[in-house]
Amino acid sequence: MRRIQLVIAALLLCLPVFSSAQEEWMEFASTEDRFSIPFPGKPTVQTITWPSEYGAVFPGRVYSVQQGGSRYSVTVIDYTDTVAIHAKIAKAQSFQQGVYAQIDVQASIQYAATKLYRNRPGAKVTYDAWHYINLIEGHQLQLTTAEGTKTYVSIYLHENRLYIVDATVPANSPAQGIFQQNLEMLDEKGGGVRYNEIYSNRPPPLPARGGGGGRGGGGREGGGGGRGGAQ
Repeated sequence: MRRIQLVIAALLLCLPVFSSAQEEWMEFASTEDRFSIPFPGKPTVQTITWPSEYGAVFPGRVYSVQQGGSRYSVTVIDYTDTVAIHAKIAKAQSFQQGVYAQIDVQASIQYAATKLYRNRPGAKVTYDAWHYINLIEGHQLQLTTAEGTKTYVSIYLHENRLYIVDATVPANSPAQGIFQQNLEMLDEKGGGVRYNEIYSNRPPPLPARGGGGGRGGGGREGGGGGRGGAQ
């Protein structure tokens, strides 16, 4: 009986520690960039520009939290005005530039994966495969870096916005599934987006020959569906 009481007392002493660790994580939502994700604290927001593969420059934002030796970030690149941005590039005719606009959007997942992770000096990629979350297709990577850290990455393209989820932690840290696999897309009202079938981003329409282009839309919305599982 005494032993049982001691065990219960020890567990009760540990509870504040567990509660404190859990309270550090919060569900963060951005209605402007239409996503939510659990962060270990309130993220700072930085405005950036993103040079594309075909000479355009797109706006973006980085939401990040630094916690000791760990860094958690969501980078959102806004491709919604890709046709208008490409139309300002004078090196090609408008129709041909419209094709580049489409490629910039549709190839953005693999371009970001290669630019930021696959070609990182001294890094070793240990996982590199197609993935989905709430039936929205994307890609996941895991790598060890030259600095001795581990990086867990998810990249998704939804309604012409690219989302790069990155958790970089010390080598002895546990897997970061709570961050890597819990991104949720939001609609214009802030509600979670669900699909009944695999969602693939639809490229913006090509401008008419000799004319201008318009903003591209995403895929068809549906209901139901669940997040992708861990590998």
